[in-house]
Amino acid sequence: MTEPETTSLPENAYKPLQPGEVYTPIVQAHMHAPEMTARAILWGIFFCIVFTVASAYSALKVGQGMEASIPISILAIGLARMYKRRSSLLENVILTGTGGASAAVVAGAVFTLPALYILHLSPNPFATVFICLAGGCLGVLFVIPLRRFFVREMHGQFPFPEATAITEVLVTGERGGSQAKLLLQATCIAGVYDFLVTTFHVWRESLNLQFIPILRTLADRGRMVFNFDAIGFILGLGYVMGLRSAMVFCAGGVLANFVLVPLIWFLGSHVNVPVYPGLMPVSAMTAAQIYSSYVRYIGVGAIATAGIFGVIKSLRVIAGSFSIALRVFQPHAAHAQTPHTQNIDEPERTDRDLPMTTILLGIVLSALAVAIFFSRFQVSWTILIWGLALTLLFAFFFASVAANAIATTANNPASGMTMLTVIISSVVLVSFGLSGTTGMFFVMAIAGMVCTALCVSGQFMTDLKTGYWLGSTPAAQEKVKFLGIVAAAAAAGLTIVLLAHTFQFGEAALGDTRPVLAAPQASIMKALVVGFMSHQPVTYLLFGVGALVTVVLEMLGKSSMVFALGIYLPLSLTTPILSGGILSHFVHRRAEKTGGDAGHGIRERGVILASGLMAGGALGGVLGAALRLVPSFREDLIQTPFYNIDPVSQSVSALLFIGLCLYVWRGSIKSEKKTS
Repeated sequence: MTEPETTSLPENAYKPLQPGEVYTPIVQAHMHAPEMTARAILWGIFFCIVFTVASAYSALKVGQGMEASIPISILAIGLARMYKRRSSLLENVILTGTGGASAAVVAGAVFTLPALYILHLSPNPFATVFICLAGGCLGVLFVIPLRRFFVREMHGQFPFPEATAITEVLVTGERGGSQAKLLLQATCIAGVYDFLVTTFHVWRESLNLQFIPILRTLADRGRMVFNFDAIGFILGLGYVMGLRSAMVFCAGGVLANFVLVPLIWFLGSHVNVPVYPGLMPVSAMTAAQIYSSYVRYIGVGAIATAGIFGVIKSLRVIAGSFSIALRVFQPHAAHAQTPHTQNIDEPERTDRDLPMTTILLGIVLSALAVAIFFSRFQVSWTILIWGLALTLLFAFFFASVAANAIATTANNPASGMTMLTVIISSVVLVSFGLSGTTGMFFVMAIAGMVCTALCVSGQFMTDLKTGYWLGSTPAAQEKVKFLGIVAAAAAAGLTIVLLAHTFQFGEAALGDTRPVLAAPQASIMKALVVGFMSHQPVTYLLFGVGALVTVVLEMLGKSSMVFALGIYLPLSLTTPILSGGILSHFVHRRAEKTGGDAGHGIRERGVILASGLMAGGALGGVLGAALRLVPSFREDLIQTPFYNIDPVSQSVSALLFIGLCLYVWRGSIKSEKKTS
C-alpha cells in the first residue's frame, strides 16, 4: 500500500497524547512507500556537498552558518515534479535529512579547525576531514539510543521548532515547484553577483565613502570610519536574521568602530611608544589597525563570556539531559514507554532503529580510529587514553544536551559546550605534561570532534522528529545519515583547506596580503588554548573589558552573544546585515497588512529569496577562492575602466546592491500583486 494523498498532519501531531491515545503518522506503519531510493540518496548527497561548501564560507566570513534543511526540503518538493513517478513523502524526508548533515558538520568544523591555521599548525587535509568525520559519526551513534525518549515518549512535550518548519514544508508542498524555481533563481543571481565582485575588479566590494569630504575628515581626525560590504550573501543573512537580531548585531559594530576605536585613538594619540598588544604607537595607527590591535580582543572577551552565560542558562537543560543519557544504560531502556508497539521484540516499521549491536560496534570502531589518529601526535599512552576518554565522554553527554536544546529552543549551545571542552581538556592534559604546539593541536582535535558530534546530534534529532511525524523508518534515516556525514565531512574539511590557502583566518598577519575571513568562533578557541598551552602574555585587561560588556548586557536582559559577535566582526559585515534586517522588516509589514494566505506567501517568498542569496553568494565566494589557486589568476583579468575611480566604482556598487534589495522586495510581494 502506498502513502496517502494528504496536505495536513493529524490533529494530535503537536499535542501531548491523552492516556491510551496513539499518534498515527501520515504514512502509517503498515504502509509501504518508496523511501531509501537512489534518487533520494544521490540528490541528498549532492545538496549536502553544495550546502556544506556554502555554509563553511558563510560561517568563516561572518560567524553565522546557513540553515540547510529548510531550503533543501523546498528543493526536494520541486525535484519531485521532475520524475514520471513523483517522489514520495518518505523519499523527501531521506533527501532532506541527508542534505541537512551539511550545516551540522560545518557548525562543528568552523569552531575549531580554522584555529589550527591561525596557530600556524598547518593541518593536512586528512586531519581536517577525519576530525569532522569522527565527530559526525559519534554524534549519530550517541543520539540513536535517545530517539524513543525525545521523539515518542515525550510526544507533544517539546516544540521542535525547526522540525515543525521542515515537516510543514514537506506536507504542504503543493507550491514546492514554484518555490524551488525561485530559490534556484536567487541562488544563480547571487552566485554570479558575488563571484564577480569578490573575484575580479568589476566594481568595489567594500564601500567606505571616503570620497565624501566630511567622512574623510572624520576618518583622519577621529578614526571614525564607515565600511559596508555590498554583497548579496550578507544581505540574505541579514534578512533571515530579522530586524531585531540584525540591529543588535550591528550595535556591537557601532560600539567597536564609533566608540572604542575613537576613544583609544583619543587617549593614545599623544603616546609615541607601542602599547601592548600593539606593535606600533597608537598615534601612528589607522582605524583598522586600532581595531585589530585592541578592540578585537575586547570582542574575544565578550564572546567568551557570552558563551559562559549560555552554559549557565542551560544548566537545568544540561542536568536533565545527563539524566536522559544515563537512562540508556538502564535495563530495557531502549523499549521503555512504547505503547504503539504491539510486539516488543519486533518493533513496527516506524519504530525500528539500527540494532544495538551495530551501534556498539560503530562506537568501538570510531573509538579505535580516534585512538589511531591521536597516536600520530607521538604522545604517551596516558595522554592518548585520557584524550580518547575525554572525546567519548564529552561527545556522549553533550549529544543529549544538544538534542534537548534543539527540541526546546532550536538553539544548539555549541559555543559554550566547545569552550568547556577546550578548558577542561587543557587543564587535564596539561597536568600530564602536554603543552606547546602538540598540546594545542591535540586539544583542538578533541574539541573539533566533540563540537561536530554535538552539532550533528541536535540536527539529527530534528530529522528523526520530522520522520516520526510523517511516518519514516528510523533505521533508514540512520543509515543515510552516515552517508551525509561522510559527504559533509569531506566537503567541509577540503573547503576549509581551500579557503586557508587563499584567505587568512582571524586577522591579517604582517606581510600577508591575502584577504581575511574573520572565523570568530575559531579565534575564541585559539585564544583559550594558547592561554593554557603556551607561555605567551595574554591581554587580560582587554578580555576583561569585553567580559564586562557582556555582563552589562545580561543585566539588561539583552542578547549578549549576537552583540559580542558584532564587536568582533568588522563593521563592513555588520552594516549590510542591518540592511537585510530592515528589508525583512518592511516585507513582513507588507505581509501583515495583506494578511491571509497572500500575506503568508509574501513572508514565505522573502525567506526563500534570502536563502537563495545566501547559498548563491557563498558558492560564488568559494568559486572565487578556488580560482585564486590557479597560478595564472589575477584579479584584474576582468577590470572595468571605472574600477579605480572611487566615486564612480563605489556608487555603482551601491546602486547594484540597492538593485538586489529591490529584487528581493519585488519578488516577495509578487504573489500579492497577482491576487490583487
